Amino acid sequence: MGSRAAEQRGDARQLAAQLDAEGVRNVALTWVDNAGITRVKAIPAQRLAHAAERGVGMSPVFDVFTSDDAMTESDDLGGPDGDLRLFPDLDRVTVLAAQPGWAWAPVDRYDQQGQPHPACQRLFARRMAERATEAGLDLRMGFETEWVVTRAPASLTPAAEGEFEPLDYPCAGPAYGMTRIVELSDYVRDVTEALTLQGIEVLQVHPEYAPGQFEVTTAPGDPVRAADDAVLVRETVRAVSTRHGLRASFAPSVVAGQVGNGCHLHLSLYRDGTSLHRTPDAEWGLAPDAVAFLAGILGALPALLAIGCPSPASYLRLQPSQWAGVYQCWGLENREAALRLITGAADDPDGGQAEVKTFDAAANPYLAVGAVIAAGLHGIETGAQLPTPERGDPGVLGVRERARRGILRLPSTLTEATDRLEKSAPLHEALGKVLHGAVLAVRRAEEAHFAESDADEIAAATRWRW
Repeated sequence: MGSRAAEQRGDARQLAAQLDAEGVRNVALTWVDNAGITRVKAIPAQRLAHAAERGVGMSPVFDVFTSDDAMTESDDLGGPDGDLRLFPDLDRVTVLAAQPGWAWAPVDRYDQQGQPHPACQRLFARRMAERATEAGLDLRMGFETEWVVTRAPASLTPAAEGEFEPLDYPCAGPAYGMTRIVELSDYVRDVTEALTLQGIEVLQVHPEYAPGQFEVTTAPGDPVRAADDAVLVRETVRAVSTRHGLRASFAPSVVAGQVGNGCHLHLSLYRDGTSLHRTPDAEWGLAPDAVAFLAGILGALPALLAIGCPSPASYLRLQPSQWAGVYQCWGLENREAALRLITGAADDPDGGQAEVKTFDAAANPYLAVGAVIAAGLHGIETGAQLPTPERGDPGVLGVRERARRGILRLPSTLTEATDRLEKSAPLHEALGKVLHGAVLAVRRAEEAHFAESDADEIAAATRWRW
């Protein structure tokens, strides 16, 4: 332990010197709470070695913060007592291209005795990734991040928080149209350049369906890295937007009644370097373990919605026939299915992946990747099987036809999804009592806070929280 601590100190000191040479003066240490809000403590760059050795203090109450910064409590967490230590991951320290003089690092959280904090979402994601590795699986994951860009208000007063002033020129352009790229070309260029400078490989960026909406897709990586990248992508887009006099919203519902922002999770499975999506002569090209893993995810989706769609605003987005995946079914290249199998080119040995379409950016990405892995592994353990894939839009089928095919509507409210999570034994076991209880407490508090609010009020109240 002593030699490891000394090695950490040496690495941190060397890294701090490198940051100083690059003009970095502060490091933002971030974690994501159970409401999906990225929280931060910043330190001077020269304190990095001390933070790596001793951590930085932070109250555990943030595990029961809601999206509006209210505090609730669970059986294990809440109140003013206690302290945790935030330890930066030195391997992920990144100089921020759109925030001169700043670097960023995600943190793992431990208690004062050096034991892992049972509600640390990043450590949860790592535990689930390790379970997958122990099962002989190599998982690669990545997120699509959607956002709506608008004019920044003249002042960020509380009164301005609910305001939304659309950009005239992107709003006039068609969905997926080149108009938005042309008229915001400097902005989009700076987004991709900043991400590239920060070591994130951009696969594509394009205008999306809603007015002023864009999407960026980044290269997959191991599950923890994928979640880290999701945080870094979002905060980079936010920083670039600010420098352009714009404001970015990642909220599930920016304007009630319009198509909202998703944050789809892509995953692919490998064993011994071989894709489990490319098995010769297998139905759908899926190896048996891939079938069971995806079936586990599909079966757990009603409970997973409380992880991946954690706000009442999420359910304003989850509407039929809007490619949000509101029915519990899967399909081959079917963008209306909650679980979409992407087959890829037949001659691509690394092709093939699955996409969870329901999730949005209000989700804590560490909870999202960890819970999806837990559900998939449970599918393998129980020998789960996929039903017949669905073609077309289930939303246009009659109620009787959906019932005949066994197509169920996923939860349409946060209350229903939370009830399903509460009853999910596999997810309870994976999350552990403390983290599971904290997530439920935050979801119940969000439900209560918005119980009397209509759609417009929910969208306005949450528009700038993510």
